[in-house]
Amino acid sequence: MNRVRYLGRRKGRRPAMHAAMVVALGFLIIILTGAVLLTLPISARSGEPTDFLDALFTATSATCVTGLVTVGTATHWSGFGQAVILLLIQIGGLGFMSLASIASFLTRRTITLRERMVMSAGLNLTENAGIVRLTRRVLLGTLAFEGAGAVLLATRFVPRVGLWQGIKMGVFHSVSAFCNAGFDLIGTPDNPFASLTGYADDVLVNLTIMALIVIGGLGFFVWGDIWDKRRFRRLRLHTKLVLITTALLLCAGFVLTLLFEWGNPQTLGEMPVQDKLLAAAFQSVTLRTAGFNTIDQAALTGPSQAVACLLMMIGGSPGSTAGGIKTVTAAVLVLSAISALRGRTTVSAFGRTIISRSIMNAVAMMIVGGTLSLTGACVISYVESASFGACLFEAVSAFATVGLSMGLTPTLSAVSRLILILLMYLGRVGVLTLGVAVLMRHREPPKMQYPDGDVMVG
Repeated sequence: MNRVRYLGRRKGRRPAMHAAMVVALGFLIIILTGAVLLTLPISARSGEPTDFLDALFTATSATCVTGLVTVGTATHWSGFGQAVILLLIQIGGLGFMSLASIASFLTRRTITLRERMVMSAGLNLTENAGIVRLTRRVLLGTLAFEGAGAVLLATRFVPRVGLWQGIKMGVFHSVSAFCNAGFDLIGTPDNPFASLTGYADDVLVNLTIMALIVIGGLGFFVWGDIWDKRRFRRLRLHTKLVLITTALLLCAGFVLTLLFEWGNPQTLGEMPVQDKLLAAAFQSVTLRTAGFNTIDQAALTGPSQAVACLLMMIGGSPGSTAGGIKTVTAAVLVLSAISALRGRTTVSAFGRTIISRSIMNAVAMMIVGGTLSLTGACVISYVESASFGACLFEAVSAFATVGLSMGLTPTLSAVSRLILILLMYLGRVGVLTLGVAVLMRHREPPKMQYPDGDVMVG
């Protein structure tokens, strides 16, 4: 007989919920603080206060490591304003608790269980075990990668703009690239949103930025696993899925960009072959939520725009500086589809069965991310009377914290900018994390289990 089974009740784990709430509120406080600082006259080159909405948009974009801007970073903001933006990028990329833990490491203070939970939530990790050691590795690895990137980039910038400005640009772009933020200091009064279009043929700048983007987007957990295991077959399932999915997406983006843009005179068409290959590779990498561009995004062909939206929505990997629904989410969805087509009732990879909770989270992320992006694009298109394709590109770029733009963002009205601000915040904090923080007070197992039921799908 089919009966409802009562499974009992267990006291909820409130600290985990509180940790999620701390992350959500922490990012909000940092954004508002950054916005206030950016409104100050000292933050603008003109010496006049900046409109609060522009300051709020910039602070949100920096903290959420997106890169969408309404004013030129190099032309509008003063040195102080740029320093504030750089600090927001670093905090947003690594998580405020990771940076706050530096004081504990220096003073050798014991990090409490509550702090460990917040650190885990800030890095999108599901467990607290080894979080302190991982955080220490994250901070040291970040310093090493960003430092090396700054030195390499400075060797190119210093001869062009001078010693101090070259070092400043090297540091700024290295941090921005590693954190997958996409902010740059290259714009001019005539072209404030130039990004790296003037360096499309510069091998050193391109390869350095690309390497920083990929390393930052792999995920902190993946770093540690690779460092500990060294061999692919010994890596954890998560790491294997991240590495393979990342490689496949990068290759697919590269090939499809060459295919769709090879003859486009406004993007790759007029370039020499070697520059076409370099620009296509950079385009594939930057779509992983980085936000830099060496070709005009508004000039992309229709198929390239579709590919860009798909790759932006997938984004980087869990527990990284990147956004999107994440590579593992995409991998789990594809593996689930393959299992269904083969008539299997379980999903597996590399000799491991993927638990149902991970599959449910992947489906939820896909549905929520897609729904939010489509809704945002529809509202913006209605408010601005702009093409839906351009609005979808901006909305996906905001939610996936990419920062690429077809030139629409700086022209948007206040309502549309507020929509993008909300999408950036949800995309960075994480829809699941925010939902848990706001909608659930504590976790507990279901009080009852209903009989199985079958439905027809397809």
